[in-house]
Amino acid sequence: MEHLSDRIRSLSVSQTLAMAQKSRELKAKGIDVISLSLGEPDFNTPDYVKEAAKKAIDENYSKYPPVPGYNDLREAISAKFRDENGITYTPEQIIVSAGGKHSIINVILSLVNPGEEVILLAPYWVSYYDQVILAGGKPVIIQTNLENDFKVTPEQLDVVITPKTRLVIFNSPSNPTGMAYTREEMRELAGVVSKYKGVYIISDEIYEHILFRGEHVSMASFDFIYDRVITVNGVSKAYAMTGWRIGYLGAPLWLAKAVDKLQGQFTSGVCSIAQRAALAALRGDDGSRDKMRDAFLRRRDIICKLLKEIRGMKIRIPDGAFYVMPDISSFLGKSDGEVKIKDSGELALYLLDKAQVAVVGGDAFGAPDCIRISYATSDELLVEAVRRIKEALGRLK
Repeated sequence: MEHLSDRIRSLSVSQTLAMAQKSRELKAKGIDVISLSLGEPDFNTPDYVKEAAKKAIDENYSKYPPVPGYNDLREAISAKFRDENGITYTPEQIIVSAGGKHSIINVILSLVNPGEEVILLAPYWVSYYDQVILAGGKPVIIQTNLENDFKVTPEQLDVVITPKTRLVIFNSPSNPTGMAYTREEMRELAGVVSKYKGVYIISDEIYEHILFRGEHVSMASFDFIYDRVITVNGVSKAYAMTGWRIGYLGAPLWLAKAVDKLQGQFTSGVCSIAQRAALAALRGDDGSRDKMRDAFLRRRDIICKLLKEIRGMKIRIPDGAFYVMPDISSFLGKSDGEVKIKDSGELALYLLDKAQVAVVGGDAFGAPDCIRISYATSDELLVEAVRRIKEALGRLK
């Protein structure tokens, strides 16, 4: 008999990971699946980073590292925040964790009591919602739409803040939409939060270096809200280091100490070799970061041009990251004679079955009229994937 906790029963399976797993299973059977589901650069980790990891092994970095991370890595992160983001975080205000996802759950568990509210801006990254549930918090969703570039307005934010609100989770450039807020848009949102004592912001900036227009703006760079912002970042996306599992946060000192305490009981310090690799990534520059961004821009232009040619599909051109989130509502309720598409999740499964292309239904992101497509793969595969999608959608009547 199964005796699972209510806590684990309340969690959903990550739909991005579930779709990626289905893709792997079909590929293992010899089926030619093009996976556009995972948010993972298809580039290799830069050689200078790999060399640093090899050196760390030879230098016997094989003992328990400090819980918040090696001090020289935290110093390098502090310098990165200062030089790239205009934010002052001392090394004591920085905690290194096992990826940005780990950093975010650390903050939520350290801040949110059961029953307190956490505001999510839909479409939101899949794990935000379930991490709030795990902490016993109550997700409060603000809906946006494609016509407004999937951006929340200050008025929308202001009206949902209550005495129970503890946290707002903000992400720009966005996963899943790829849209980015301007400096003035962010200033206005920060101004709303600043009116309410005891309300904090997680600013997830993991895609800051994959931005195609405008400037990246860190929420904590607004001095009037600095002491209530937790800045989360990592090396996964900008340095093609997803598997190294290194994320980090900068926070008010009292909260950094709380996260240190929590992490000390969960994971302790994260992988010593990966930390040395992350240090090299942050201190070095072989130009690969810019080359990857340029490749993602080219791919964005390719896939958006092709998606626009599909009758019934509506898109907005993303500002950054490597996702596009088409509105596919015109296909809901239609059938190919065998399968009737009730929702975006079913449409994603239809495309996997009929087109052998893996995308993710928008329901998991709080956007039931959309699907998320990752274009972090080769130009040739993107062209072929959209050809298959167009053909499969053309059979729906």
